[in-house]
Amino acid sequence: MVFYDTMKKYLFSSLFAAAILNAGPVNVGAQSLYPVVVNGRWGFTDKAGQTVINPQFDHAGAFAAGLAPVKMGHWGYVDASGKIQINPQFDRADSFSEGLAAVKGGGGPGPYYDPRPYSPFHGGGGRAGFIDSSGKYIINPQFDDAGMFSGGLAPVKMGRWGFVDKTGKVVINPQFDKALSFSEGLATVKSGKLWGFVDKSGKLTINPQFDDAGSFVKGLAPVRQGKQWGFIDPAGKFVINPQFDGAGEFSGGLAPVKQGKLWGYIDTTGKFVINPQYDDAESFVNGLASVKSAGRFGYVDTTGKYIWNPSK
Repeated sequence: MVFYDTMKKYLFSSLFAAAILNAGPVNVGAQSLYPVVVNGRWGFTDKAGQTVINPQFDHAGAFAAGLAPVKMGHWGYVDASGKIQINPQFDRADSFSEGLAAVKGGGGPGPYYDPRPYSPFHGGGGRAGFIDSSGKYIINPQFDDAGMFSGGLAPVKMGRWGFVDKTGKVVINPQFDKALSFSEGLATVKSGKLWGFVDKSGKLTINPQFDDAGSFVKGLAPVRQGKQWGFIDPAGKFVINPQFDGAGEFSGGLAPVKQGKLWGYIDTTGKFVINPQYDDAESFVNGLASVKSAGRFGYVDTTGKYIWNPSK
């Protein structure tokens, strides 16, 4: 997921993750598509707010590599026309990143998200593995959980969390209580109750010292000390001091932060550009950000103007 509020998040988890991990907007051809929900059914809109794929799914994730995960009882994948390309068969399916997507099957209790950016998913029974865009397993289901590939590595859980390469070979041994995908050469990891950062050799570059943490984007990462959130640089130094009740990654020069009970957006100096007014808010993707108001989800541009009016 994209923002942090003492681990409370909502639904558009894969959009920002897919955009950042694929080093660009969630583009399909010449356009960017965004998942939207109307009367409980999910579809996709373009950046202008025009419906491209009619709401028809139980749930939907982000497009990447021309495919998006959608739920129709089980999870499968559709193309930009809404046509099914990988039949619904999984208990959980993530967006593609670097040509592979983490999927999980086998029944059991329903899946739920770890609500962090580039998040590993949890639950859903069965084992997690990775498929290619044809639906073929490239790394057989063998993990308790798995996250998205970035920089050739993906976080996986085998009792504890470590990292594997695209052959399924363990590159960083399982040793963490939680791990997020790499971003800008660093991965956020949890040891005991505290969060820090490791490089691709598994070496700690920022010792575990934060009560919560997100991933680096454009050289800044949101972290929590006590009850307040701020932003650090790759050296672990605060650039924006802890002062917010929630925070998410910067994108397009703006980051969602929470003040009191409401979310708004700040610039890299910590100054509000869009005043707190939303019940929830996510990082921007290609100029749009999903926000929640009065129980409804919509998209705003960087001025705070609604491009897709709140719906549910």
